[in-house]
Amino acid sequence: MPIQILIIAHAPLASALRSCVLHVFPEVADSLHAVDVEADAPPEVTLAQVRGSTRAFADDSVLVLTDVLGATPCNIAQKIVDGYQRKLVAGVNLPMLLRTINYRHESMDSLIARALSSGAQCIVEVAPAAAHRTTINL
Repeated sequence: MPIQILIIAHAPLASALRSCVLHVFPEVADSLHAVDVEADAPPEVTLAQVRGSTRAFADDSVLVLTDVLGATPCNIAQKIVDGYQRKLVAGVNLPMLLRTINYRHESMDSLIARALSSGAQCIVEVAPAAAHRTTINL
């Protein structure tokens, strides 16, 4: 069974990232979940919402991706990964997410390595279009 991927991020980033991925890979809707953390929502309310969302995962492996290390979404995510078959990576971006979706059938360790490398490798300064063409392989 493929690893489930859960995005927890400041609103509306989690839902927006999920929508972007589903635009490219509509068939992965059951493996990709998102929870937006609203600015005015108390953390305990969001935590309850996240816990409700993750009950459907049962004993599945889950990779949780969050936007900013140390911010509320990450702090909430840390509370749901402790003691479970779940891992957390902060700094989610679209290339990272596309790569993890493509390789979600691999082991959790391999998936985390792919997430970290693609997230970093796709942050580059881009030369003007006339000077250079770059292709990224996901």
